[in-house]
Amino acid sequence: LNNRILKCSRAMKLKEDMNPLLLQVFHSVVWVYSVITFIPWYFFSGAGTNLERARRIKARSVSGHPAGPYRAINSQEKLVAWLHPKVDTLDKMFEYAASRFPQRDCLGTREVLNEEDEPQPNGKVFKKVILGNYNWLSYEETYKAARCFGSGLAALGQRPQCNIAIFCETRAEWIVAAQACFMYNFPLVTLYVTLGPTAIAHGLNETGITHIITSKDLLQSRLKAILCDVPRLQYIIVVDTKPTSWPDIPRGIMVYNMDAVKEMGSKPDNCEQPEPSDIAVIMYTSGSTGIPKGVMISHGNIIAGITGMAERIPNLNETDTYIGYLPLAHVLELSAEMVCISHGCRIGYSSPQTLADQSTKIKKGSKGDTSVLKPTLMAAVPVSFFVTTPTWHNDFEIMDRIYKNVMTKVEKMSKLQKTLFVLAYNYKMEQISKGYSTPLCDRLVFKRVRALLGGNIRVLLSGGAPLSAATQRFMNICLCCPVGQGYGLTETCGAGTISEMWDYSTGRVGAPLVCSEITLKDWEEGCYYSTDKPNPRGEILIGGPNVTMGYYKNEAKNREDFFVDEHGQRWFCTGDIGEVHTDGCLKIIDRKKDLVKLQAGEYVSLGKVEAVLKNCPLVDNICAYANSDQSYVISFVVPNHKHLTALAEQLHVRGTWEEMCNNSQVEKEALRIITDAALSAKMERFEIPKKIRLSAEPWTPETGLVTDAFKLKRKELKTHYQEDIERMYGGK
Repeated sequence: LNNRILKCSRAMKLKEDMNPLLLQVFHSVVWVYSVITFIPWYFFSGAGTNLERARRIKARSVSGHPAGPYRAINSQEKLVAWLHPKVDTLDKMFEYAASRFPQRDCLGTREVLNEEDEPQPNGKVFKKVILGNYNWLSYEETYKAARCFGSGLAALGQRPQCNIAIFCETRAEWIVAAQACFMYNFPLVTLYVTLGPTAIAHGLNETGITHIITSKDLLQSRLKAILCDVPRLQYIIVVDTKPTSWPDIPRGIMVYNMDAVKEMGSKPDNCEQPEPSDIAVIMYTSGSTGIPKGVMISHGNIIAGITGMAERIPNLNETDTYIGYLPLAHVLELSAEMVCISHGCRIGYSSPQTLADQSTKIKKGSKGDTSVLKPTLMAAVPVSFFVTTPTWHNDFEIMDRIYKNVMTKVEKMSKLQKTLFVLAYNYKMEQISKGYSTPLCDRLVFKRVRALLGGNIRVLLSGGAPLSAATQRFMNICLCCPVGQGYGLTETCGAGTISEMWDYSTGRVGAPLVCSEITLKDWEEGCYYSTDKPNPRGEILIGGPNVTMGYYKNEAKNREDFFVDEHGQRWFCTGDIGEVHTDGCLKIIDRKKDLVKLQAGEYVSLGKVEAVLKNCPLVDNICAYANSDQSYVISFVVPNHKHLTALAEQLHVRGTWEEMCNNSQVEKEALRIITDAALSAKMERFEIPKKIRLSAEPWTPETGLVTDAFKLKRKELKTHYQEDIERMYGGK
């Protein structure tokens, strides 16, 4: 494992462009410094313990068979289902936290001091905000607010075990509303705010919604147009304080503000407490095919999932601060915030447009949310999804975005500055690969980059899609913190595996959580078997108390994707292909749906091609495509505006954005750059696209080419680019 880590790190080093003699002198000085400081540093920093932890076996097959099931070393006998005895539902968990941390900060929201319209050189006007400090609700205040709100909903006719929907941005009121529903046993239906009108109406009608919780902005922009399509809807609760009247709502639907509903429930009565097996959430996913599916998640499922996640975050306690900005309608963010609440952490709310000082809505000279909050914990996704406005979709690619921005700035540095940065970067990469830290480099070189996220991040959890090795190592180096890469699905409460914080290997997603076990199922078509050498491979099946109850009103799909074994254990078939390494850690290597066999018999994983090429600065989004009766791969590429414009200028190509994308010279040069990136990443020749089509239009849910979670819709993309496919395969 250590040799593999060192080999990968050498491949990811930055190019050291300086006089060979000076370079040798530098390396000699570093060597002397390392020798002098190593022994005292090694013993005083605890590096030996961390190295031992990183190298140990993390999971083992309980059957002794290479197919598994694999369990974490500390849950070999039994999977763990809860954090504290008898705290087996979400209402009990919050009550436990409120009684243990009553006066500690729980939920924080920044005050809006001013909003300004800022004209742009191109004539457009951007809205900028100046924000103040965070205002906090304590755990006790949050608990009381949730109790009153739940009682008020009951006064409006909401009944236990009858579904209620929330269609709202990530904010403190979302959690207050959710906790109210958990207390009163109202199953909470969650919907992405990016869903289209048909999908929203489908979710609300399928679950028989009579009450919905939303914001004034979403009511005006998304819900109002479909109210007549949801015949059972009677009550809309708006979380904002103003306005208090809504004259243009259809007859038969009443609108209340959240404060008014709390007032109705100001004297909370006894509520029906949920059982662990009761539905807590019906979470609508946005799968890559068809209409969204509602996943039924019980109280016990979520408790088990957050128990497993919490075990992988070292020293998690009430002194930690988490920044919440991903959609709470997604299982990663909801689970992360439940983990924090269960441990008394404080959660400060943000958005992709206000996250950092350089974010799109922050007025120049004022501070973004991370600079004010200075969080210690953060979740992030390496893919672009979860957005309300298409032009902002890349803001969610926090990791890849910071990586590309910093590297662009490095290229613009003076020769001396660039040389110092590159030498420090490569030195730290080598040390990290050996399991060592570099406090001097962190303080002198990387402090400013770390400050982009507040300067205090100690754990960064990545989920939602595979994180590239280069981006992960960049985060380790420049943000000076471990990146816990996780693997899970809505169907498993987001829980499956998470890498340990002292495991600095890349490209892996860690060992099974203490609540989960993993089995590899042979897939003959893709030639993946548990008997493969050097590592067993196959379709990943996840089992445990975190595996959800199935899809809402979809028995056919439930029989296809879920099953219960002879021991009563519930399992989910993920469709992802993985391999288990000798230390018990999982690596995602393929996906059943994405595998294409070329004319000459080679198998190409389209997802793998896309994941690698997304690291090319020229690429904002990419869809690889291959026909089984053809011998090569082609791709549709949404280019990065800044990099393609610069490329066009180099080639002396002038014109509109669409003209640049359609220019054959630009397309040819873009293909060369993408090919070079593929070769640098050690892709096989048959995997590298031979032809590309540059797309001038971004892929958003509104275009129908991606889902509301910004996952590719391959069938729709194929139809949309059919003429280009014929051209690229026909040689026109």
